[in-house]
Parts: sequence; structure tokens; C-alpha cells
Amino acid sequence: MNPYSSLCDDFGVYSYVNTKMDLPNRRETVLHYFDGLRKSFPQLTDFDHRESGEFVLEEDREQGSYRWVTLESRRLCAGYVNPPDLDEADKLHEYVLEVSPYHLDFNPLDCEAIDVLFAFDFMYNGNHDEVVAEALGLNTTLGKLLDLPGTKVINYEPTVMLALDEACRLQCRLSIETRTNAYQIRTGQFPDAPISVYFTVRQYWGRQPYKDFVESYRNQRRVLQDLVDSHIIPAIVRPLAQTIAAKQ
Repeated sequence: MNPYSSLCDDFGVYSYVNTKMDLPNRRETVLHYFDGLRKSFPQLTDFDHRESGEFVLEEDREQGSYRWVTLESRRLCAGYVNPPDLDEADKLHEYVLEVSPYHLDFNPLDCEAIDVLFAFDFMYNGNHDEVVAEALGLNTTLGKLLDLPGTKVINYEPTVMLALDEACRLQCRLSIETRTNAYQIRTGQFPDAPISVYFTVRQYWGRQPYKDFVESYRNQRRVLQDLVDSHIIPAIVRPLAQTIAAKQ
């Protein structure tokens, strides 16, 4: 069971392998790689080569729960949106991390860092920045700015990064992305758009204690879930969900 599905409108588990050199983009290599993924996950049927250059293989998004894999010039990405449970998401990410080095001809020497993250999306038709500021608050010094007559919050996207080891090779990052602009605030016309909460655990490669990408992923997933459950859910996700619910 997905323990986070009831806390937000959409929840995703993502992983990114950031490389130092360009990844392969030749037709035969790319098609062979994605065809292998399709055979292992038959519902991955929608393939595209976008104008920005990346190759994408994904499931039908209209199902609500879907997987995707993207090959960029220097990044390999995978995601599972609204997975039925976290084990199913782990199966996708571990498979991609296990087979991709062989099919795409890259190795740990070429790896810059691996990111594993949880994403929480909240649909809100209103001033995103204002609701985030209300839910999370400002510190006692800056909070007085919100009380100035005639003011409106037009940008509030808190970000914080922490080192989780002495060498600063294992890090975590909390970021909140809003999608409101000044025009929408002036006119009062707000489209339905998500407020996104991202929490990432990054392992820089090179002097890491893990022998392969899958082993690192498992450690990062464990650290990620521990921090999310103990800090991000009670301090960020629940207050934001409660504030949005009170306004709708």
C-alpha cells in the first residue's frame, strides 16, 4: 500500500543518474535500450523523441498511476507516479539502475551523482505562494512583512539543503515549487495547477561506500523515507494539505 496517497493529490518516486559525459543517442542503441525496458514492463508503450532532445518511454498517463523512463544528454531519469505501493516503485528504479549501465555503456567512473526523491503534488486554484506562506509561516522577523497593508505574496518557494555526512557526499534537499504569477494575482484568475513539494537525497559518486548503483539507491531510499516520515510529513505536507483544504 502507498502510505502517502491520502496526503496529496499525486505522489511520485523518482530517481536520476547524473553523468559527467554525454549518454548515447544513436538510433540503434536508444531503441534497443527502450525495447528491453518495454519487454520487462509491457505497459511502457508510449515512446517519444522530444524537440529538446530527450527520449521518453512511458505508460498511459490517463490511468493516473504510471511509470516513465527518460534518457537525456547527461541524465538518466525514471519515475513512478501514484505507485500502488513503494515496493512496485523500487522494482522499476532498481531494474533501471541495474541494466542501464550495460545497455548505455556507462559505468560508475562516469557518474556524478544519484538522486532519489519523493514528490507531493497539491492541486490548488488560487495564490500558491500565499497559501504556502500561510501553511508554513515565516520566521518571527520576516513574518511582519505579511501584515503590511496592501501587500500580497507573489513568490514564496522555500529551499533548504543539508549535508548528511561529514564529507558532504550524502545530502538532502527540500524544495517547494509554486506556479502562480503576478498576472494571475492581478486578475484573480487562477488555473488549476499543482503546488509541488520535492524532497531529494543525493549521493555524490567517487568516494561513496557502495559498490553499485542499486546498493546506493536502497540506502538513499531508506534515508529518504526515514526523513520524510519523521520531518517532511508533519512539518510540510500535512500543514500544507490542511491549509489548502480549509480554503476550498
